[in-house]
Amino acid sequence: MEAVELARKLQEEATCSICLDYFTDPVMTACGHNFCRACIQLSWEKARGKKGRRKQKGSFPCPECRQMSPQRNLLPNRLLTKVAEMVRQHPGLQKQDLCHEHHEPLKLFCQEDQSPICVVCRESREHRLHRVLPAEEAVQGYKNKVKERRERIVLEFEKNHLYLVEEKQRLLQALEREEEETSSRLRENVACLDRQSHSLELLLLQLEERSTQGPLQMLQDMKEPLSRKNNVSVQCPEVAPPTRPRTVCRVPGQIEMLRSFLEDVVPDATSAYPYLLLYESRQRRYLSSSPEGSGFCSKDRFVAYPCAVGQTTFSSGRHYWEVGMNITGDALWALGVCRDNVSRKDRVPKCPENGFWVVQLSKGTKYLSTLSALTPVMLMEPPSHVGIFLDFEAGEVSFYSVSDGSHLHTYSQAAFPGPLQPFFCLGAPKSGQMVISTVTMWVKG
Repeated sequence: MEAVELARKLQEEATCSICLDYFTDPVMTACGHNFCRACIQLSWEKARGKKGRRKQKGSFPCPECRQMSPQRNLLPNRLLTKVAEMVRQHPGLQKQDLCHEHHEPLKLFCQEDQSPICVVCRESREHRLHRVLPAEEAVQGYKNKVKERRERIVLEFEKNHLYLVEEKQRLLQALEREEEETSSRLRENVACLDRQSHSLELLLLQLEERSTQGPLQMLQDMKEPLSRKNNVSVQCPEVAPPTRPRTVCRVPGQIEMLRSFLEDVVPDATSAYPYLLLYESRQRRYLSSSPEGSGFCSKDRFVAYPCAVGQTTFSSGRHYWEVGMNITGDALWALGVCRDNVSRKDRVPKCPENGFWVVQLSKGTKYLSTLSALTPVMLMEPPSHVGIFLDFEAGEVSFYSVSDGSHLHTYSQAAFPGPLQPFFCLGAPKSGQMVISTVTMWVKG
């Protein structure tokens, strides 16, 4: 408290009683009081205008003590000039430490108004009925609250970390069991095939031996091998498990975390396939032009597929957006990202080698060719909402099912070859709709 009181006294000594601000060019009157030169001169000019000429010519009353002081006796106070400058520049003695209305130290804190006040404010009608604490107690209280909040944050993250570790262990154990079951089933299939192969080899040897005998002897001895052949039943082994494991990678809180990078992705109507309709729900209008319009042959427009790209181009950072889908037909859909300079006139495979990092989705049961290194990832049971997360610096594009938070696929490479754009591709007419932000897309039937 002594240091606070000393600071208050120092502020008072460096403050002009007329302008209530720190001294500027301070001067001392004959009676020993100090004022800013401009303040005292203005005060005397006002006094002269109100009372006219005084009995003591050239003398004016001091604003502090009213003692007459000759104007010519004003003396500059260089020491006070230095003190005022030091107080003005000291960070702990700024004017905001004083009440703007009463110019008293802000020693109290009003809990209702959540603002610091002075002792004069405390007795005013505005704050008289409010709960007031000493400023030091209020500061300490907030420090305690911040400390508690910090401890709670650390505790909650530790709990989440423990839960994630347990969930990770559970998923790994489930995947290990699935791997063991699959390996065991495959081993059984191999053993079954070995047994059948061995039986067929023995039968083949017997038939070859009989074939070297004379015709009559061979006809007599063929009855037993032929009966064995009719009794041999070749059993096809169980079909191998699907390429995608049953154990789904689902990290709790994944979607909530990704939504911190959420972008307002909107399809670019100038890039859309001529018969691709885009309806903006907020503007309540169609964004795409008709095929008969002047933009039909635009160089930016996709003409080989019912595709469109987003208006935004990404060349750095992390970005996340979601796409809603209502697939009703058998046609193949695709979504993800593409290079900003991909071919829009030719039919090319949608693969990373051609500048496409996409997943393809199909609700139908039509035959899909065997996946190769050049084909995109295909999901036969597409989710209703897909989240796409682009980490440009990491060279990754990941896909998630928004409904259950499961991870669908991730493309990963050392670096992207250039800027990327969100990519959307629909199927044939009447194959459903795709919703991106507030824009709904479908193919004109």
